[in-house]
Amino acid sequence: MNKNDYTIRLERPEDYREVENLVREAFWNVYHPGCSEHYVIHVLRDDPAFIRELDLVMEQDGRLIGQNMFMKTVINGDDGRVIPILTMGPIGITPELKRKGYGKIILDYSLEKAAEMGFGAVLFEGNIGFYGHSGFDYARNFGIRYHDLPEGADDSFFLCRELIPGYLDDVTGVYQTPAGYYVDPAEVEEFGKDFPAKVKLKLPGQLD
Repeated sequence: MNKNDYTIRLERPEDYREVENLVREAFWNVYHPGCSEHYVIHVLRDDPAFIRELDLVMEQDGRLIGQNMFMKTVINGDDGRVIPILTMGPIGITPELKRKGYGKIILDYSLEKAAEMGFGAVLFEGNIGFYGHSGFDYARNFGIRYHDLPEGADDSFFLCRELIPGYLDDVTGVYQTPAGYYVDPAEVEEFGKDFPAKVKLKLPGQLD
């Protein structure tokens, strides 16, 4: 792979269905039987918190192979402040190109663009084994808690990266997932009828 092997650009309206299918392929049977991420991105594009300037796709040989997107959200500070931050994803790479470095490339590129826009920090749900290579750490180490998570529960999925060094130095509080990420399973099923049929499988390692 070299820098001439791919391009990263903003998503365009004519890309929407191809991106949704890419995301569906990338997440199918990963966390749950089937997936909802393709519908989530469909819904989030119309959300006021959606950041079009950070809605990115990766292209190779005329086809889309990866994507990432960001949403504005907040930390409700323990001192009463409301701290603006970003959350991220879904971020996906077409299955046949996973584990070849493309995911880290679009991740690092998109984080650099978010920093250039002046955003202070990104918090989201992910695997530290992958995202740690791009500067993420456990959110607990920044004093940030995941909303609705019982005290003492496993929070190793909840990650944070400062884009402005020291942005969260004096902050403790609770992260709020944007409401747009919560979708109706019945709507997911209806939306999925417009895509090629796929088999839902219960696999080891899924969340449920």
